[in-house]
Amino acid sequence: MCRLLGYFGASVPLDQLLYKPEHSLIVQSYQPREMTAGLLNADGFGVGWYHSQRDVDPFFYKNTLPIWNDINLPSLSRYVESSCVLATVRSATAGIPVDLSNCQPFQSKKILGIHNGFIANFRQTLYRPIREHLSDEAYQSIQGTTDSEHIFALIVHELQASPISLTEAVRRSLELLSKLGEKHGTDFSANLIITDGQQMVAVRYASRDPVPSLYWLRDDLLFPDAVLIASEPLFDSDWIPFRDRSILTIAHDLTIETHDL
Repeated sequence: MCRLLGYFGASVPLDQLLYKPEHSLIVQSYQPREMTAGLLNADGFGVGWYHSQRDVDPFFYKNTLPIWNDINLPSLSRYVESSCVLATVRSATAGIPVDLSNCQPFQSKKILGIHNGFIANFRQTLYRPIREHLSDEAYQSIQGTTDSEHIFALIVHELQASPISLTEAVRRSLELLSKLGEKHGTDFSANLIITDGQQMVAVRYASRDPVPSLYWLRDDLLFPDAVLIASEPLFDSDWIPFRDRSILTIAHDLTIETHDL
């Protein structure tokens, strides 16, 4: 299981998010507390961010090294500042290669997305059904072999198919995934954080228990005027656990809405 981090709010240097918290994403890569499968997150990592002053597609930095072994990230993270950040450390599913194409976050134009979870026996169950549902553009956007990227492609497909909100696209994708899982007799879990730089949508969802952990925090003293989302709390504070099978939307003004799925 991967560990996820989302940040939306006032612009901050990346190192304040990645390195300075006592239970940072770096620490969670080798000493996670709440993983439901696996022991380490040593199969690569990725960070995606938006430039606050430029209307351009998001940027990202990925590596197949364990995040604690990357000698460039500490320097990069002191230089880059952003008001919208996604980051993840990866624990690869057995049999799925550790290469850059399988590192998150995934990108489609202005959309970035990260996923923690799995589709059970993915290659034998939902690999082909998901691909058969996709438009040509969404299908051809898939670069790697992970179930995570295929779930992201479902969301991209929904956004391209009709003028709907990011929240609705995520909801429809999970609804389809649930139907496909039932039809093909397989389980899945899908903790997701998706953003277009102007809003952020996060989901805690699984077709069976246990549902992987996910928390959110708003306007902490360390991060005022911001919302954080994380698989595990980064530091002691009033983190709020996501309800099982729920979706949370953060608007551009940091207004938060939550709904059950």
